[in-house]
Amino acid sequence: MKTTSKPQGVDPQKSDAFAFTRENYRWVLIGLGLIAIGFLLMIGGGSSDPDVFSEGIFSFQRMTLAPLLVLAGYGIEIYAIMKKSGK
Repeated sequence: MKTTSKPQGVDPQKSDAFAFTRENYRWVLIGLGLIAIGFLLMIGGGSSDPDVFSEGIFSFQRMTLAPLLVLAGYGIEIYAIMKKSGK
């Protein structure tokens, strides 16, 4: 008599499940959006004439707000990856 044994501790329903849930993907998209907005806010500030100095590169938007948005986006990405599903 031949019996088939299943590995101990493996649930066949859970082994086919995805690692991320819909909520994880939502957080990933929010984080990517914040990173993209942060990099878009860093664009510009230069002068069309290389002999003229532009103070626009030292604006609050480019020096403070944009890097904070990028860092927040990366933090949300880490959260989205590490978050366990509610099930």
